[in-house]
This record gives sequence, structure tokens and C-alpha cells, in this order.
Amino acid sequence: MTVELSPIDKAKFVAAKRAVEFVEDGMRVGLGTGSTAAWMVRCLGELVRERGLKIIGVPTSSRTAELARNVGIKVVSLDEAKWLDLTIDGADEFDGELNLIKGGGGALLQEKIVATASDQMVVIADAAKGVETLGAFPLPIEVIPFGWQTSKALVEEMIASLDVMGTQTALRMNGDRPYITDEGNYILDLHLKRIGNTRQLAMVLNQVPGVVENGLFIDICDRVVIGYGDGRVETRDINNGTVEESLIEFVEPDNLFRDI
Repeated sequence: MTVELSPIDKAKFVAAKRAVEFVEDGMRVGLGTGSTAAWMVRCLGELVRERGLKIIGVPTSSRTAELARNVGIKVVSLDEAKWLDLTIDGADEFDGELNLIKGGGGALLQEKIVATASDQMVVIADAAKGVETLGAFPLPIEVIPFGWQTSKALVEEMIASLDVMGTQTALRMNGDRPYITDEGNYILDLHLKRIGNTRQLAMVLNQVPGVVENGLFIDICDRVVIGYGDGRVETRDINNGTVEESLIEFVEPDNLFRDI
């Protein structure tokens, strides 16, 4: 079949192609969740099938685990892998210090655990995900179902006194029912518009009873790989303070869909 991709999907694809170049034979790799991370999993699967790359993947969701197995990647749990060489994942927003908002795909808890159990985290994104200040994308927090309305009220009370522009919160839904994470929890989306102090907010949110984790990833990401629809890729390394630009020759990736 012929696959015609949108400019956004092309940007995600070239970012994924560049990011998998950081994966070496024998690595234990955290596999992110979401539309951009799915491109990365497909690209890794292609390297496994066609070039004999030998890796072990630790998925951050049941959806990613299924996709990884379908494309030929050996999958184990984090408890089995114990520690990872590298995690590659997407982001809903990133700022100039490579702090992130994640959780739009509903897997922020497992994503944060896997990312922090890795020597390095590489984020792949299209250019639109870059922002000066985090918060335009709703910040997800994972809460246990028991007493979630109490947790929601406490969160609203706390954020009202913090440096944010909005205080609206909403229970994420799946049709007419609450969205359920892989861990059996709910997600509250906080429409903050702008987050003035990410560290303070992350600390305060995790002190609310019933909140399991928040979607602010602070001082976790080492590199962000930014893709553009014309094949350009920009790699920012926060540790070395470098920015590299490259061009990925774009070929319509029909073979990446054959196991999907």
C-alpha cells in the first residue's frame, strides 16, 4: 500500500528515525507511549527485523507492549530488566530546560517510573511541542478512584494559590465512563494555561492524598529530538549544551505499517 503522511506525522517519523540511532546492540530500552513514541517503536522493530538489532524493550503501557511484540521487539517488565540504558518517549510539551508535560496518552505513571530507571531519556517531538513556559497543554495527574472527588477538590484548592493562570480541572473520560489507566486509576486534567513554578507545583500536587503522580517531568530528559515536516531534525542535548541539525531522507514508510 502507499502511505501518505501528514506534515505532523512526517515530523514525528523523522524524529523517531533520528532517536533510534542512539540505540545500540544489547541495550535495555524503555519504550514510550503515544503517537510519536509509536513511530519510534515501529522504527526499532524495523531495525530488529531487517538489521538484526538485539535489544530488550520495557514498555510503558499495555498498548506499547502489544505494538512492540507485533514488530518483533523482545518485551520484558521493568522488574525483570531492573535498570535501563535508555528510554525514548514523546512529550506533550517541552521547554527550554527540557522539562516536560506528559500524560496525554494516559500512561504518565509508568512513563515516569521507566524514565527515572534509565541512564538517559530521549524525547521525540514535532516542533509544535516546544514552548517557552509549560502549561498550555492540560497537565494530567493520576489519582486513585477511591475519593477522587475529594482529591480533585483538594487539588483545586491548592493550585488556586500557586503561580498558574487557570484552575479548571476535569476528570478524563472514555465515552460516558472515566478513563482507566493500566494501573486502574483515574486521570484529572488540570487546565492551568501557564505554570510559573514547575518544581513547586510538582511537589504540591504529590502531597495531595489520592494523587499517585503528576505529569511534570523535571530534570529527567537528557535530549530532545525535534522533527520537522520537511525532514529536518534538531537534537538538543541539555547536558552538553549542544544543538545539532541533520536531515533525514524521507521515504514513505510502508513497511512500518505491515504489522500494525
